[in-house]
Amino acid sequence: MMSEPTPELRWAPIEPKPKNTGRVWLIIGIVVAALAIVGALLFFLLPRGEEPAPGASGSPSPTGTTAPSASPSPTETRTPQTTPPAPVDPTVDVFREQVGGWLTDAPRGLDIIAGATGDDALAVMDSLEQDARRLSDAQPPSSIAQQWRDGVDAYSKRLAELHAAITDGSDTAASIDAARAAVTGLQTLVGL
Repeated sequence: MMSEPTPELRWAPIEPKPKNTGRVWLIIGIVVAALAIVGALLFFLLPRGEEPAPGASGSPSPTGTTAPSASPSPTETRTPQTTPPAPVDPTVDVFREQVGGWLTDAPRGLDIIAGATGDDALAVMDSLEQDARRLSDAQPPSSIAQQWRDGVDAYSKRLAELHAAITDGSDTAASIDAARAAVTGLQTLVGL
């Protein structure tokens, strides 16, 4: 019986695995870039250890007096009582910019009321009264503060008289003229 020849076995070297160093460096580069981006975002978006102003936490501080203790505990800290800063006195130019829109809208509103009746006139009247409240709430410069308050009070009274005339169905011409004169006085006061 003849046997088939068996193949010779020879040892051959195993092919080396391909090097993945390029891939490894790419992954390391991506991770480093991501960490740099996260670090930059944290640096710019998180507060930098600034202490909040005293009393800014929103929690009320006790105002009563207490007897001082002989030695405060290490965890006890005293919060200094601070007063809010005085409001800044605006210039007339800044104030004019703040109230100018309401003052220039008032004559147009009065013109509309002069040509309207009933609910149409009352809708415009409500708008003028809201603007008058805004004018009253505005902080004028100290140089014209008293004149401003007196002028706004006079204008508000004239608007109240006009509102009553519209509601009663009375003649509104005199009330409109009085309100127009009052608003013109305010415009002159701020230089409009």
